[in-house]
Amino acid sequence: MSTSTPIEKRLNKFISESGFCSRREADRLVEQKRVTINGKLPELGTKVVPGDDVRVNGQSIMAMPEDKTDRVYIAYNKPIGITCTTESQVKGNIIDAIGHPQRIFPIGRLDKPSEGLIFLTSDGDIVNKILRAENAHDKEYVVTVDKPLTDDFIRKMSSGVPILDTITKPCAASINSRFVFTIILTQGLNRQIRRMAEYLGYTVTKLKRSRIMNVHLGNLKVGQWRNLTSQEMDEINDAVLGSSKTSSIKGKPNARHLKFTQHANDEGTAHKAPQDAESHRQKTDRHSKNPRKNTHTVSSNTKPHHKEPTSKTKRGSSFTGKYNKK
Repeated sequence: MSTSTPIEKRLNKFISESGFCSRREADRLVEQKRVTINGKLPELGTKVVPGDDVRVNGQSIMAMPEDKTDRVYIAYNKPIGITCTTESQVKGNIIDAIGHPQRIFPIGRLDKPSEGLIFLTSDGDIVNKILRAENAHDKEYVVTVDKPLTDDFIRKMSSGVPILDTITKPCAASINSRFVFTIILTQGLNRQIRRMAEYLGYTVTKLKRSRIMNVHLGNLKVGQWRNLTSQEMDEINDAVLGSSKTSSIKGKPNARHLKFTQHANDEGTAHKAPQDAESHRQKTDRHSKNPRKNTHTVSSNTKPHHKEPTSKTKRGSSFTGKYNKK
């Protein structure tokens, strides 16, 4: 009679699935020797088996159900002045601002002087799915600049601009009014929109993210959050289905979703965060299937008209994935 082999799981995946943090952050904790398995310090890539005592900073990490019934997924309208970090010592951090009863962390970043939509979750797996660059998910921004817009500016923004030792991918951009335009990105370079506008001689004075994939900011007020709906989760799950790195997400809200949700409308109830923030600006992004007037699309072979100033330095991804500050 054969004996069954214990199911092993990589340590960073085990920690992220518990909702403690993302896989990348879990690796960082291991490197900082803040993680133990059965009282011993592990190495990166160590496997965990059922029954192992995994702790972070002495706190026990419990395995979460495979069906993710305990996970939460929320949309938050981040105010200007809130920092997208889980570090509690940072004043105005996004976790304290929301005050959610469960441990959650943001999916990607939205710069401190920017406002708008950002996802937070207790599910480390979905972070990897959404942030994987090859998934090329749309992120839409409404941007205000310091001087009147021109068709030439929109054309160049759409074609690609040299920043950070590369050329931005072609994207969709359109003029909304004299000083305001919409841009839809699938890329996530550091402070991308601000850098692109600066290269073309403009300064961004306000930046709001209005959409991520299929989820719109809608009527969610600044500083409020809501649970993502069943339909939104089903559509997100379908969109990231091709990502082989992680498992799929259940579409229906779980018991904890419902516990903290009061019925309001089809989009889910908005919750007022316990902490307000100031005002400033930033962000915008790419790829629209419904480009507005003055929208220009250009092939990826289009050459930029200028060279990137040599003072720019390339910076890598921050936080838990590919989306950086815009």
